[in-house]
Amino acid sequence: MLQLDFRRYLVDIDSVTTHQQSTDYLVIGAGVGGLRAAIEASQHGSVTVVTKGTVEDSNTWHAQGGIASVLEKTDKFESHIADTMRTGGGLSDEKTVDLVVRQGPGLIRQLLDWGCAFDMVNGNIATTIEGGHSHPRIAHAHGDETGRIIAQTLIAKARQQRNITIIENFFSIDLLTTDNKCLGVIGWHKEKDARIIWALNTILATGGAGQLYRETTNPSCATADGLAIAYRAGAILQDLEFIQFHPTTLYIAGASRALITETLRGEGAVLRDTKGRAFMKDYNPAAELAPRDIVSRAILTQMLKTKSTHVYLDIRHFDKQHFTKRFPVISELCDSFDIDISKDLIPVRPSAHYMVGGVKTDIAAKTNIENLYACGEVTSTGLHGANRLGSNSLLEGLVFGRIAGQTPAAPKTAGFGQSTIKFQIPHSELRHLDTSDVRNSLRAIMWRNVGITRKSPEMRQAIDQIRFWQRYVMDKAFDSPAGWELQNMLTVCLLIAQSALARKESRGVHFRSDFPNTDDEHYKKHSEIKR
Repeated sequence: MLQLDFRRYLVDIDSVTTHQQSTDYLVIGAGVGGLRAAIEASQHGSVTVVTKGTVEDSNTWHAQGGIASVLEKTDKFESHIADTMRTGGGLSDEKTVDLVVRQGPGLIRQLLDWGCAFDMVNGNIATTIEGGHSHPRIAHAHGDETGRIIAQTLIAKARQQRNITIIENFFSIDLLTTDNKCLGVIGWHKEKDARIIWALNTILATGGAGQLYRETTNPSCATADGLAIAYRAGAILQDLEFIQFHPTTLYIAGASRALITETLRGEGAVLRDTKGRAFMKDYNPAAELAPRDIVSRAILTQMLKTKSTHVYLDIRHFDKQHFTKRFPVISELCDSFDIDISKDLIPVRPSAHYMVGGVKTDIAAKTNIENLYACGEVTSTGLHGANRLGSNSLLEGLVFGRIAGQTPAAPKTAGFGQSTIKFQIPHSELRHLDTSDVRNSLRAIMWRNVGITRKSPEMRQAIDQIRFWQRYVMDKAFDSPAGWELQNMLTVCLLIAQSALARKESRGVHFRSDFPNTDDEHYKKHSEIKR
């Protein structure tokens, strides 16, 4: 286990003078995991949900892909389990996989009962196939708007619960702890400045970390805050080297990256290089249906071979009317860039997409810190192992969100909410710092040096550069989210680079050109980092 040290808190804390409130359950994050946890926890006590943006600003909301589950009579739990285990590269925990897969159908049908508008066929939830799956089991809602529809359903359900309070525009700066016990959070509200929320149980559901990379499918909120605050509090982080890159995001110079769901490849889209050649069978017999890590590396290799910045997705053979109805978001996106899918190819390239590693939890969503639980993308539960099977992420959020919310509230001990915490940051001499410049440079070096393909010299260079930036950034006391986000990003980027350097093999989404083979003798195990 690697051990790295940073300052415990990012801001001065005086719990006596800071505005305070209390709750039985504090949920940090409002994606699928956080909202499902809040709904479940509301049966046991008062719940406060905080999110640094609005409830619509989450990776869940932006998820185009579907949710995987055994919904057809011809499919079997054993098949979904086997597909997940195979994709996980030897690091998936079979007990966890079994739990998640078997709970999936009931939770999806519960969403349907709550009004989630899944695509239906003959009164049943429609399913499609994706890369890595051996059977059609991917459920969609409004075609490529599955995440948004699920999020809207959970938001509506949460707002119906009288004992759930949702606070938007609340930046969680740090978890408050004493004697390895989580007491709540200190944060900053857009209108009310610093605030402490004391909680009997805290559930971390802050989502992903795609913004650590220059090219990403993630919204701007995905800055790895949950990983950083958990690390500073003493939580164990696991398998941070495993970051999944989505093979196909729209590549238009100067435009932000937009996801092109792999369901298109599941339904017959073909990848072509800039010379028009279909190339995927050169890399894997499953061609376009190969797992994401294989497709991403194949695209990157083909881009190098053809000396181009992208490849193309060919859907010219699709029925245009059906496509517009089936994939409304992508259809509108293509139209906005004057791409006529009946005649034109769609330029794509890989981008950082999903944080496979995260805060280590057990099968009950517990972390190693008392009264701190976690669910969703911020975690490493053992489901994904070294590589996530497509559409298993929304499923994981549902299952472990429910589990985290089932935890009975800790007993109300005498003096709850009256803990005294004081912390003062040492004075820093450096006054001016261009946070946006450091942030952009950090994302660029992560993309170049700790990206899809990795090797020792580049990763060591990234580590040295990140440490250099940390000397100027980590000792500062910022007073707004831009500064705290940068400190969180620098913290987690160093942890990712350290983890990737330490794993001297290729496994799942972690590919090293200097160690291209999988080494089960030495590395068929999880990596852990603790402060």
